[in-house]
Amino acid sequence: MPIKPKNILAVDDEPKILEVVTSYMESRGFTVFSAPNGKTALEIFDCENIALVLLDLMLPDISGEEVCAKIRKQSRVPVIMLTAKIEEESLLKGLGLGADDYIRKPFSLKELGARVDVTLRRASDDLVPLVTKNSFRSGDLVVDFEKNIIKKRGLEVLLTPSELKIFSALIKYPQKVFTRAELIKIALGDEFEGYDRAIDNHVKNLRQKIEDDSKNPDYVLTVHGLGYKFEGG
Repeated sequence: MPIKPKNILAVDDEPKILEVVTSYMESRGFTVFSAPNGKTALEIFDCENIALVLLDLMLPDISGEEVCAKIRKQSRVPVIMLTAKIEEESLLKGLGLGADDYIRKPFSLKELGARVDVTLRRASDDLVPLVTKNSFRSGDLVVDFEKNIIKKRGLEVLLTPSELKIFSALIKYPQKVFTRAELIKIALGDEFEGYDRAIDNHVKNLRQKIEDDSKNPDYVLTVHGLGYKFEGG
């Protein structure tokens, strides 16, 4: 099963920059959603399955720093800042809020493409969850990746390595829909030559361990025709 092109959210109040960036990234196989301000950017982010955000810091309504902070509260989706600011303090503030990289304006499209590729590759290899410890549904499910402990209603749950990798990826990107092909790459590696439906068995076993009713799951949900996502609630 081929992996679908990744969705990019480009945010900038300069129409020409949005037009050029959109055209270039689409020519490289990406689907691009564009936003001229922070409010629209957050609305798109909430509705679409975004894989990376190109974010201008100087927006007319909500600052880029604030947009980045709001995104970081719910997702580890990579954020690359586009900035005309040259002050070190401004750049450090953006990185401190969770941005993954920055590009100073004016920039070349070749540099932009290279930064996007590197950032996406680094993100796909990094299975660090959004937070190292979290509790869902008033303590029904407790996840501590730092200690590698998962508890369901106070009892420790033992996951296989593949199940843990799948679970880590799903929690890392809450609400992100992973295709079976993406989860196979994460859990089983590029060398896996079996059927993509093999991932369904891992998800089935995972659900039996963390769900009250594995046939009506609350956490690991099926998105019909696409794949799976994590719903913390």
